[in-house]
Amino acid sequence: MKGYPESVSRLIDAFARLPGIGRRSAERLAFHVLRESSQEAMSLAQAITDAKTRIVHCPTCWNICDDLHCEICSDPRREASIVLVVEQPKDVLAIEKTGSFRGIYHVLLGRLDPLAGVGPEGIVLEPLLARIDDPSKNAQQVKIEELVLGMNPDLEGDTTALWIAREATKRGVRVTRLARGLASGSQLDLANPGVIADAIAGRTGI
Repeated sequence: MKGYPESVSRLIDAFARLPGIGRRSAERLAFHVLRESSQEAMSLAQAITDAKTRIVHCPTCWNICDDLHCEICSDPRREASIVLVVEQPKDVLAIEKTGSFRGIYHVLLGRLDPLAGVGPEGIVLEPLLARIDDPSKNAQQVKIEELVLGMNPDLEGDTTALWIAREATKRGVRVTRLARGLASGSQLDLANPGVIADAIAGRTGI
């Protein structure tokens, strides 16, 4: 036997194309599927099909949803004048779990990365500027008063934040960013220098 049957090889190849999955892991996943009942395997296949055919991006904030607009943009109780800008849909979920933000979002679906050839046209920046310029393109047709920058605190995230801040400031929009620094319950001697530097720069009164 020279190798796996063609259908098994295709399944392994498909798993191997997933991020973070090597060839050995792909083989384990493929044989796990083969061991499962037909019902379980078909359930997985149907879940993938549904995700690809039913999930769309909200035309306002670009978060993922399975309706014309996402639940957040459609909620009249949200403060539509405050927009929190994040890199990915998973960031929205992480913030929503805290229950501490009552504004709305804009999902960039990436970030600026000049070394990788990702410029402003490679992420969802133009629709964000359109929401600032034209309130009718924002949720509830409300004028955006404040942008909260919630990109990851690294070089690419900071590059993206600076670009957005510059463009938003030109348009008279207040720009803030999520606070950085020492987490509650952490120890100062265990924090890295970057975290301590952010904590000092973002210090607040008592």
